[in-house]
Amino acid sequence: MDGDGWAYCDRGHRHWGVYGASGLLAVHHDTSGTPHVLTQERAVWSHHGGTWGLPGGALDSHEDAVAGALREAREEAALTGDGLRVQGLYVDDHGGWSFTTVIAEADRLLDAAPANSESVDLRWLTPEQLAARNLHPGFAETWPVISRALGSLTVVLDVANIVGARAEHGWWRDRAGAAGKLVAEVSALAVGGLRAVPGDLPALERWFPRFTMVVEGAARAVSPRPGASVIAAPGSGDDAIVRAVQAVPTWERVLVVTADRGLRERVTALGALVTGPRWLLSQL
Repeated sequence: MDGDGWAYCDRGHRHWGVYGASGLLAVHHDTSGTPHVLTQERAVWSHHGGTWGLPGGALDSHEDAVAGALREAREEAALTGDGLRVQGLYVDDHGGWSFTTVIAEADRLLDAAPANSESVDLRWLTPEQLAARNLHPGFAETWPVISRALGSLTVVLDVANIVGARAEHGWWRDRAGAAGKLVAEVSALAVGGLRAVPGDLPALERWFPRFTMVVEGAARAVSPRPGASVIAAPGSGDDAIVRAVQAVPTWERVLVVTADRGLRERVTALGALVTGPRWLLSQL
């Protein structure tokens, strides 16, 4: 609890949280693709009381933003963290003090209720319903950016193309080994997250996408790793990648990593973003 206390930012504003603060933005998309965001009505005695925002609060010195946001969600909204997958971090930096919004995908409309005196009410609201509420000033300021990141990101990898572009010595003699090495590296990347993604996606501090890796030929026996699923193409790898793109819900974004011109045209026609292997290799 050493994070409790007031701090001043370079803008001259007073904020709660000596070491900064974080909050949980849990979002669930219904079958029509409409997002529902778990929001909290703050108690009138609290800072900016009577407004609607996110469960959150001061970070302790030993906590990262995700741990702090999940702790606050447990203390204020009785959420355990089950059914949630972190998909991105947005940092609102005021200079000397910052608030991190932890955007997490909820697999359902999780049960939530006021768990302490800081919360008056908790409700799942659509963006249209949010617009009619008296929002916490900080939440209102960041909402235009955060609202564009409610859909999660899936990165589909053309493994054969990426391994070929990497051109490590002898890779063509052990395609399965080269593909397995890439799967292991992407699994580690899934834990650390992406600091930058191409295209018109919002500028988050960190993206935590789903990685889908399509393998073919001699690499079909490669096993998946945590955070990196593997699709073994029964025939054409390009066709398997197209099917993987089509399987992603329409409200999510898809990024395909390949240098194959024909494949790039096929997936962009489906609305996917495309980038080359060099981008992924630079992240590794």
